Amino acid sequence: MANDRKYTAVAIALHWIIAILIIVMIFAGWQTDDMRQAMLEGDTSIDPANVAMLFNWHKTTGLLILVLSLIRLGWRLSHKVPPLPDGMNAFERFAATATHWGFYALMIGMPLGGWITASASGFPSFLFNAEFLPLPSLVDENEAVYEIVGEVHSKGAWAILVLLGLHIGAALKHHFVDRDDVLTRMVTFLKPKG
Repeated sequence: MANDRKYTAVAIALHWIIAILIIVMIFAGWQTDDMRQAMLEGDTSIDPANVAMLFNWHKTTGLLILVLSLIRLGWRLSHKVPPLPDGMNAFERFAATATHWGFYALMIGMPLGGWITASASGFPSFLFNAEFLPLPSLVDENEAVYEIVGEVHSKGAWAILVLLGLHIGAALKHHFVDRDDVLTRMVTFLKPKG
């Protein structure tokens, strides 16, 4: 019965691997985009080859997040999720469910949006920065698509950070205020406070 209150080792591993990759991707993506922008504005101290290399690693990591997120979604749909604590009210249950599904939408939508943006840019993209592994294009080169989808992709990072803040805040509330086992399901070395 106690095992019904915990996530599987696979679910826990996917949760933390994807979370770490996403956080790194957001800040590395912003840094790389700042470098690209400075280069376009005439900063000659920035090597275009380095910017291309960083973008290729960003794209590769994005595809890794996409694959892992699809595996995670498949795992979630095929394995029972631990029940929410009995004491949660209807609003908290709705917020927990909406936040989790919002994360899935972003974990899958953000890499796809980035892939569309990369495709529409017309610049060659290579997985693992290897020219013999070109990233297939999802759309033809199109400046309007590049601008629109790229802007949505960029703003999506903020949506992830907002959801992340809500997610962490809720987990800490459950652990320190409600004193239930919500946090200890994913952080297995912690003991429930209650």
